[in-house]
Formats: sequence, C-alpha cells, structure tokens
Amino acid sequence: MQQDGLILELQKGNQRAFERIYELYSESVYGIIYNILNDEKIAEEILQDVFLKIWNNASSYNSDKGRFFTWILNIARNASIDHIRSKSHKNKQKNLKADNFVDILESRSNFSGKADAIGINKYINILKPVCKKLIDLLFFQGYTQKETAEELEMPLGTVKTKNRACISKLREMLAE
Repeated sequence: MQQDGLILELQKGNQRAFERIYELYSESVYGIIYNILNDEKIAEEILQDVFLKIWNNASSYNSDKGRFFTWILNIARNASIDHIRSKSHKNKQKNLKADNFVDILESRSNFSGKADAIGINKYINILKPVCKKLIDLLFFQGYTQKETAEELEMPLGTVKTKNRACISKLREMLAE
C-alpha cells in the first residue's frame, strides 16, 4: 500500500493501516521523544500517547500543509514538551533520590544544623517560629515563595511580607 493510500485508510479508521504506520514510524518517533526526555520509560509512555493522538486526529492531517512524517513529529515534539512542562515532571525533578546526596543529606527537620553551618544559628533562634520556618523553606530547602505559601497554607503576599520582615530583623541582629 502506497503512503498516500495508507494515510487515507488511516483517516477512514482502518486499524491495519494504523498498525502499518506504527511499524513504519514508531522507531523514529521514539528516538525524537527520547532525545527530548532522556528517559526510556517515559519516552515509551509518550510514544503510546502520540500514536493514540495520531489515531484520534488522523482526519485533521492535511497533505497541503506538510508531509505526514512532519505532522507526526510535531505531535511527538509537542507531547514531549507538554510532559516536560507538566507538574508531575517538575515534581519528579525536585524529588531526587537520597542516593544522589549520600554525604550531605540531612533530615528535613535539622534546620539548626544547617543554620549553624553558616554561623547564624544563634540569631535565628531568637526569631519568631514563623520566621524560622520561612527562612528554612526559602533559603535552606530552596522553595520558591509560591511553594512556601502552599506549604504553609498562607497567601503569597503574606509570605512575601513576612519574609521581608524576617530578613530585616535578621539583618538588624547581625549589624549589632
């Protein structure tokens, strides 16, 4: 079956045409996805999603707008980028395994040890508990202000205001 005929059959919902297209393009599409994501397992999942989109949206392909392979690659690239932008991917990037930090990983609750390591423990202990928690999240655990607001269940504006106040108080104490 010629490629144009194969595409027409796919657009009509012919499963054999879909199987043939999968055989022809899956390896190349997988390579593109893997190059973007660098994760075999996720690349395989995205590959399945891509071919599901091809099956569901075959009627939207228009040969006047470009080649079929280019259309497929755009679907694959967009699906890969969508995955990278997804919340689950970002959370996975944040939640690295402890094996990566064998010598430096400490308990999340060991705030005083972290503060003492840079010599400001005695000043931080004087601060209010909310300031201690804000400084720990923002400066020692690397949270963004938005993530800190979510963690502490506070409005973002309140986190920003309290952070400025806490840092100002800390600066005053260090200046003395």
